[in-house]
Amino acid sequence: MQAFEGFTLADAGGDAASSAPKREEASESQFSEPAPTPEPAPESEDTGPSGKLQTALDREPNMSAAAKRLALEKGVGLGSLKGTGPGGRITEEDVKKAASAPVGGAAAVPGAPYEDAPISGMRQTIANRLKESVRENPHYFISSTLSVSKLLKLRQALNSSADGKYKLSVNDFLIKAVAVASRKVPQVNSSWRDGFIRQFNTVDVSVAVATPSGLITPIVKSVEAKGLESISAAVKELAKRARDGKLKPEEYQGGSISISNMGMNPAVERFTAVINPPQAAILAVGSTKKAAVPVENEDGTTGLEWDDQIVVTGSFDHKVVDGAVGAEWMRELKKVIENPLELLL
Repeated sequence: MQAFEGFTLADAGGDAASSAPKREEASESQFSEPAPTPEPAPESEDTGPSGKLQTALDREPNMSAAAKRLALEKGVGLGSLKGTGPGGRITEEDVKKAASAPVGGAAAVPGAPYEDAPISGMRQTIANRLKESVRENPHYFISSTLSVSKLLKLRQALNSSADGKYKLSVNDFLIKAVAVASRKVPQVNSSWRDGFIRQFNTVDVSVAVATPSGLITPIVKSVEAKGLESISAAVKELAKRARDGKLKPEEYQGGSISISNMGMNPAVERFTAVINPPQAAILAVGSTKKAAVPVENEDGTTGLEWDDQIVVTGSFDHKVVDGAVGAEWMRELKKVIENPLELLL
């Protein structure tokens, strides 16, 4: 659970510097048996394994200043880089290739029961932020079953008349609904700060996106002022650049509320999400299921019909959002989802 407020360019890709191979220390002996020769002098920072005097240039990697700066930004260990330039010089392309390479462990030992993988800078940041969120934010959860039959019919009607200009997803409607509910219950669209609570005047929705490097949350800004077509285009464009590692920091740092949708996986009926600090709420969305619901027939008898439903779960920070306020926000969300024509107003 794409993008947190504390992300930096160094977090957005590449292996952590701590995972880079270290310079090999001098071996105690190069002989299979002790030789009757004096032991070499202890190695100092100015000598190599052979005892030969090293200069600063010997210890510095053979790379340009631009490549070194890029490696530091990407969190790529200098010792792990191999140069393809003239004389083995490390180029910026070498750094980019190392940064975009999938995280992998050392060569697996045949027959070993496991394989260790180094922790990337992005994965370490995700771990730190989520641990901080669980530790510092007293979470509570509210689940609600929403009927989306009307929403799906409206979506189909809009898409069929779009002439290929857009293709709305269920998530686009949910993002808009989050903004509508947040405008009606603005206490949820807030953030815990040092000594005060900040309530936002715009609804900037952080949308969880899975990338090869980890979860990041690009932000659709001012959703309350956008139409469904505009929201859909923004989500698609941000998600593509997130997976390509091309988001700017201001496009994934910040946001006032989050949404995480696993509805594309039919095995996920419902789940709870960890709050994206310093936000105070996140909405977790499960998959669409058909359920038989009772209906009253025209003759007064009771029958059954199939209804498309999803289960959503809101995670709220109790420091900011009291239980009754979180429940009111969920009621407003349910109301607008089940009467989706309001999303067009």
